[in-house]
Amino acid sequence: MKELLEKHGKTHFNGCLPAYDGRKGFYTAGALPFTSKDFNIQLIDRDESGDIKREREFKVSVKLASRADINHLRQFLQCKSREAPHDIIQVLDVVLRESPSKNCTVVGRSFFAPGFHKSEIGFGVECWKGFYQSLRPTQMGMSLNMDVSATAFYEPISVVDFVAKYLNLGDPRRAASKTFSESDQIKLKKALRGVKVEVAHGESKRYRVSGITSQPTKKLKFLAEDKREKLVIEYFQERYNISLRYASWPALQSGNEPKPIYLPMELCKIVEGQKYSKKLNDRQVTALLREACRRPREREESIRRIAENNNYENDKLAKEFGVHVKKELVCIDAHVLPPPVIKYNDYGRDRTIRPRMGQWNMINAKMYNGAKVNFWTCLNFSSLSTQIASGFCHDLFSMCRNKGMDVNPNPIYPVQSSHPNQIERALSDVHRACNDQRKALQLLIIILPDLSGNYGRIKRVCETELGIVSQCCQPKHARKCSPQYLENVALKINVKTGGRNSVLEDAIARNIPVLTDIPTIIFGADVSHPQPGEDSSPSIAAVVASMDWPAVTTYRGLVSAQQHREEIIQDLFNVQQDPTRGQVNAGMIRELLIAFKRTTNEKPKRIIFYRDGVSEGQFSHVLLSEMDAIRKACQSLEESYLPPVTFIVVQKRHHTRFFPTNPSQTDKSGNIQPGTVVDRMICHPLEFDFYLCSHAGIQGTSRPVHYHVLFDENKFTADNLQKLTNNLCYTYARCTRSVSVVPPAYYAHLAAFRARYYIEGEGAGAADAGPGKGAAVRREAASVRPLPPLSPNIKDVMFFC
Repeated sequence: MKELLEKHGKTHFNGCLPAYDGRKGFYTAGALPFTSKDFNIQLIDRDESGDIKREREFKVSVKLASRADINHLRQFLQCKSREAPHDIIQVLDVVLRESPSKNCTVVGRSFFAPGFHKSEIGFGVECWKGFYQSLRPTQMGMSLNMDVSATAFYEPISVVDFVAKYLNLGDPRRAASKTFSESDQIKLKKALRGVKVEVAHGESKRYRVSGITSQPTKKLKFLAEDKREKLVIEYFQERYNISLRYASWPALQSGNEPKPIYLPMELCKIVEGQKYSKKLNDRQVTALLREACRRPREREESIRRIAENNNYENDKLAKEFGVHVKKELVCIDAHVLPPPVIKYNDYGRDRTIRPRMGQWNMINAKMYNGAKVNFWTCLNFSSLSTQIASGFCHDLFSMCRNKGMDVNPNPIYPVQSSHPNQIERALSDVHRACNDQRKALQLLIIILPDLSGNYGRIKRVCETELGIVSQCCQPKHARKCSPQYLENVALKINVKTGGRNSVLEDAIARNIPVLTDIPTIIFGADVSHPQPGEDSSPSIAAVVASMDWPAVTTYRGLVSAQQHREEIIQDLFNVQQDPTRGQVNAGMIRELLIAFKRTTNEKPKRIIFYRDGVSEGQFSHVLLSEMDAIRKACQSLEESYLPPVTFIVVQKRHHTRFFPTNPSQTDKSGNIQPGTVVDRMICHPLEFDFYLCSHAGIQGTSRPVHYHVLFDENKFTADNLQKLTNNLCYTYARCTRSVSVVPPAYYAHLAAFRARYYIEGEGAGAADAGPGKGAAVRREAASVRPLPPLSPNIKDVMFFC
């Protein structure tokens, strides 16, 4: 397109500057002298000496597709039209993205360049810093949302060095004769598939890696020009006079299966500027967060510098389209909601506590409802002695009793130590021993192995096979036994065994508008998708619902597997075929409504549905599909049963940040105060939405949550919904802090994350294995297998905490 404009810009385009979106979109500020025209463009590639290396000819067709009318945008911003003119907004967004797109690597709506800042985060991956920008319609007009951004990129190093770092081999020269295990080959296939490499031998070329060979390079053969098989190592020796040092390593494979291209790793270098989209390990995540984490003042200054460097005022394309961007950050109005009063048991010294700056201390308080645990034991899979494990349990249950739980001081079965290789057997033995005594195990304390990687297996066995409520503890914490840690674990144990840690005083007093007046059920829903590259893993949907109106602190959770990357929750309501009863109504909403009626003896007369993880482009689709399922679930219980519903989308993944203008009105971290609400100026021109920062910052810059009300039959006022949402954030069971996301949505996320452990390892590596000379087998999407069902007693408690 650059060549097109250089050659024909003044003649056929009247000297105008078009904006190009990199695909099919080509926009001009005014009409062109033609409606359709074809151009032949010749591109010439030259080598370093200036000689012609390659000539290519392209046909470019420019046709008038539509005329975008800026008046539609003006009417929308003035609330005279309800239909957002996405075509106009897209044009203006492309205009402002054109300049940075030329100089940066584009990742979604973010821009990165090596010159900004980069640093290693380990295992052949580095962190690049950049910036995010997006044009959005708001109540004050069109706003340019900018933020700093950081993401992982492949290091532009030789593939040999990458492999050495990725597999932690040390000096690659010492590992030149290494043979790779099957698991190492699978890891490398996942890490390198899709990566562009450039070769140093012969003519400089770039290839995209499709896999790695299952055989070492020294055994690879291919069909030469004389139709005879030739060894790869012989070819490189004869053709390029290169003796391959890493012949024991597999080779990279490019091309397709019928005609593969083998590339020795030592002759390939990873091309700079490629995003690393695979799952980062814990060390990489820590390093990336360390690089990305900046206090509010630092982040604000970085954004100001980026805006200044982008120099929108002198951007030729922006001037061409009449776009003017102010240099200053916009100053907006906000208000701070007061924290709710937290109610504890009357037997404690502190019966009520009013949090300060989003946190409180329950040192003198007792749990509102302490659970009763008569039958418990402990399994130790770590290197800690059985004596230390017993001491830890003694201290832990002393804390539980101190906080108001009724716990038997003695285990039903002696504390056992077992080898990490015998996890399933040890769990089954304990379960069987307790059942033999006719004393159902209420709680199993598990001290995890010293090496990570067993948590998911333990939870799968306990929750889907044996029906054991478990609490896992890290050995380092069991050794230290710090009071703060013991208190946090006690909070989790209490809700897992049927207790309640605290409630809102206004909820018990029936003093929360649009909640405590009539029986109300609060749902939280989320869909967890597999990591990029995991093409055979299903998405996991989770729905939780409150079970203790009017307190709304106890939740019941259900999970379901569905098609890969399907965002609509498929199992909210369905009709199943039963061999004896015929068609049977089922689904997660129906089951949770029945459970609510069973526990409260009331039928919900109002539904509040917090839906996590939906992007703006999916709003209408998700709303229509899931509201329809909610309606059908209600009517399956009773034809006339149609409780009013409020459907709220919870958005965490956005780039809106707030910086306090008054340093005296911040929390300890320099962030805005917990309870800060913004519902004007930067919100949607027509729709019901608001930003709420309900938590205190710990490190970095606090991210407010964007709540967008898509449907509201309960006629919430903005103040009532904001106050309810903020108050709920103080009911999270696992800590004595307000949390950033409303708990029902938070719990749904935890439940979906937990359910992924139930299928962990299923199918892993199966699609990567395969015989054949240099075969690089690709993963094929597998059909969705249902999750193993949760044991009934696990469903009844907050197992996901």
